[in-house]
Amino acid sequence: MAPETNYARIGDVHLAYQVLGEGPPDLLPLDNWVSHVEAQWEFPPLADFRERLASFGRVVMFDKRGSGLSDPVPTAELPLLETWIDDSVAVLDAVGSEKAVVIANMGGGLIATTFAAARPDRVSSLVLVDSAARWMQTPDYPTGKSPETLLAELEAIDARAGHGALLDFFAPSVAGDDLMRREWSHYERQAASPGSMKAIIRFLHQGDVRDILPAIRVPTLVISRTGDNSHLPPGNGRYLAEHIAGAKYVELPGSDRLIWAGDLNAIVDEIQDFVTGVRPSPTHNRVLATVLFTDIVGSTSLAATMGDERWRALLAEHHRVVRRNLARFGGRQIKTVGDGILATFDGPARALRGAAAIRDGLGELGLQIRAGLHTGEIELQDNDIAGLAVHIGARISALAGAREILVSSTVRDLVVGSGLMFKDRGRHELKGVPGAWQLYAVDL
Repeated sequence: MAPETNYARIGDVHLAYQVLGEGPPDLLPLDNWVSHVEAQWEFPPLADFRERLASFGRVVMFDKRGSGLSDPVPTAELPLLETWIDDSVAVLDAVGSEKAVVIANMGGGLIATTFAAARPDRVSSLVLVDSAARWMQTPDYPTGKSPETLLAELEAIDARAGHGALLDFFAPSVAGDDLMRREWSHYERQAASPGSMKAIIRFLHQGDVRDILPAIRVPTLVISRTGDNSHLPPGNGRYLAEHIAGAKYVELPGSDRLIWAGDLNAIVDEIQDFVTGVRPSPTHNRVLATVLFTDIVGSTSLAATMGDERWRALLAEHHRVVRRNLARFGGRQIKTVGDGILATFDGPARALRGAAAIRDGLGELGLQIRAGLHTGEIELQDNDIAGLAVHIGARISALAGAREILVSSTVRDLVVGSGLMFKDRGRHELKGVPGAWQLYAVDL
């Protein structure tokens, strides 16, 4: 369930905010310049980031003025940095927070660094992830981006704002995922209009907080991903760490810059360790799990019939149904796959009942899915999983019919005594998997 949206007031301006989890500590994400506190729960990677933070603190999230559900501002009259800082304080006051860990990403770093320097009484510590003291190159700051790169960004936003333009620049690892692009595009459109997005990007590229870095006296963590990215070169992070007294600097691999893209777990582990002094226990690389694949039957023709806007709205409902039932039965969504999902469960009976609940819930929306399950050893890889069991689950899912939940004999044998009934679907060759596999349809 998404948290309730409330409003903090500062003067005549209303700021939309939500609170998730329990503190201390209080965590204030400023992970990008534009946001939408309700639409973020429809975008699984961003929702996962919020939930990971809430596992060790109270997360206070808000839409900056001019963004999301907060009051709009004229694009020609964007506020000063100090105004956005005042807004941050107003939200902390509204939730009764004396101090917060400020966690910034990219453009949010300009607010966060200024906030930490000007109001150390309200900032307990500072975390900067793929942020910069300034974005543009100058003779004394060669780390920034070139004018040509900025021009290409502005032209792309003119042409593709609201259609995943930011993925191309700042999340190259997922830019080619069609479903991810559709979901993120929907979030972009909710967060800011094309005119607002372009105005904010121009504003960011005029910013320069180099002179205030020595005034930051709160504990600071700087995380920088070191892969090539001309839109935010990795040297920006090193510069921040070198000019903030006592800052801890961590480099991670990857070319993504949006905080939720790439190896999110590695980033959150570093933040949790810095904030709480406790690093999450390492997990074994290989574990036994039940793998679930689902796929919407006839999704291409449905999308063509409904049109982009209605189809996106239906997909958002699809994701809500899936996430609700995964939580209900102890499942974990790994990623979206085409127009379906890959999830894992620690028990096959819960996986079967969870798959049935997802199927039935989506049926109420007029969506038919096919599902495949297999229990076996999987390899944990950052935000993904691998191994033969994953391939088997995918192949079984591809053989299922509409509204059918197809399982391997391994799954059936492990739930003996559960009262679940199965129908024999014969033996099948699974592409790329040795031998013939006995498959069963769940009668549930």
